[in-house]
This record gives sequence, C-alpha cells and structure tokens, in this order.
Amino acid sequence: MQEYDITKLNVLVLEKHLLIRNIFTEVFRTFGVPTVQSTPDMEKAWQMYLHFSVDVIFCDWCNQLDGMEFLRRIRHDGDSPNPFVPVVIITANTEMHHVVEARDNGMTEFLAKPVSAKQVYTRICNVIENNRPFIRAGGFFGPDRRRQQTANGDGPDRRRLIAH
Repeated sequence: MQEYDITKLNVLVLEKHLLIRNIFTEVFRTFGVPTVQSTPDMEKAWQMYLHFSVDVIFCDWCNQLDGMEFLRRIRHDGDSPNPFVPVVIITANTEMHHVVEARDNGMTEFLAKPVSAKQVYTRICNVIENNRPFIRAGGFFGPDRRRQQTANGDGPDRRRLIAH
C-alpha cells in the first residue's frame, strides 16, 4: 500500500458511540490529521458539513443513527456544499443487502465494525487511488458503483458521468 500525506485532510465523523468517535479522533491524530469534527447528532453533523471544508466523511449506520439518511442528504440536498465528498459508511451491518443498500445510496467506501487504524487508512487510500467518476441515473447519484471498467461500456444505456 502506498503511503500518503493525509495531514491536510479535514475529516467529519458522524458516529453514535462516544468510544468509537474517540478512537477515530485518536487514529486521525496519530496520522497527523489536524482537523477532525465529530458528533453523534445528524443535524449537528449537517451543520458542520455546511460550515467547514470537509474532505472525507466517516458515517455510522446503526439502529440509533440512520447513516443512509445522512448520505442521501449529502448527495441530493440542494444546500449540500459538495455532493461529491467521499463518504465512508461505518457499520456492524455487514450482510450483503446492507452493503448493496449503502452502495445504492452513493457511498464511496464501506468499513465494517470493529475498525482498526489500518482499515481506516486503507479506506482513505482507496478514496485517493480509486477516484471513481460520479453517475446520475434515475434516482441514483454517487460514485460509479462498478469497480472495474468493461470493454463494452458505451451505448444508449450507458450511465451519464458527472464531472467533479
């Protein structure tokens, strides 16, 4: 895995559990990331997102915090300052239908709990190395869900790419 200087990143963490928020803050501090905004409250996270430059969002998805609602708001709300911002969904819900739901709502990366510092760094590297184009098709708006390009990927059914 390539090493990156991530010390200039501004990170937003929306996480229900204080312990996990503290772990993320400490992990980013260890990586040299100076600005980590964190909260368990979706509306406070939205206000942080609106008023601070955010480079990547780590978003919890559990029974007590609907990360999919927050993700949809980032991608579709007219007030969203950057609907292209990378969003890493963090959850213990790792069944395939949860991964598919998060993908279909426009997540950039998926991170299963429990998390480690290496996994967090790997997701950031994936965001940097695999900067996928954004697609708008029907009700979907988000990173191209396909991780691999096909040889025959053009034609009338081809998704419309959005520059960012």
